[in-house]
Amino acid sequence: MRTPKQSSTQWPTLVATASLDTIKAHLKDGASIDAVDTEGRTAILIAAKAGKLDIVKVLLEAGADINKQDNINLNPFLWGCISGNLELVKLMVDNGADLTRLTRFGGVGIHPPAEKGHVDVVRYLAEETNVNVNYTNICGWTPLLEAIILRDGGPVQQEIVALLLAAGADPTMVDQWGVSPLEHAQKMGFKEIAALLSEAIG
Repeated sequence: MRTPKQSSTQWPTLVATASLDTIKAHLKDGASIDAVDTEGRTAILIAAKAGKLDIVKVLLEAGADINKQDNINLNPFLWGCISGNLELVKLMVDNGADLTRLTRFGGVGIHPPAEKGHVDVVRYLAEETNVNVNYTNICGWTPLLEAIILRDGGPVQQEIVALLLAAGADPTMVDQWGVSPLEHAQKMGFKEIAALLSEAIG
């Protein structure tokens, strides 16, 4: 049987299906903790995407680089933000995740949950971390703009907008075309969100 050292690009992929004991055995036998597969994914990212937090914790204890990003800029923290896995997000933050790492769209970790409606993740990041709530991605959008433009304006998004504003999101920051969050909300008929923005602007 080939050893982990002879198959460094294959060993990380085992994480998705292997048992915890198997992973521990590979590490004991000298598997490179931060080896990547052909897609640039580390074992800890693959474990995170598979929802195997027990393995994630073992890899953390073994010194895995949690900030290393794959070919599409994912790492465990950003995956947690995208998928709405609050436990994973907290685990990564508690272990020193770099909150300035960018998604493939050039946004920070709070961009994806603001867009996708992951209220608990937005609340945690907004209230418990120093993530930049005014960061502008390559589309020219802040998390606040994404929360308005890419969703339905319903109760979930209203709550996210309120959380972002409470955390210091600037309601006057415009998109790449010079359109403000309030103008977007009004154009889309999101009356409740428009009211929140108007109140924040004063």
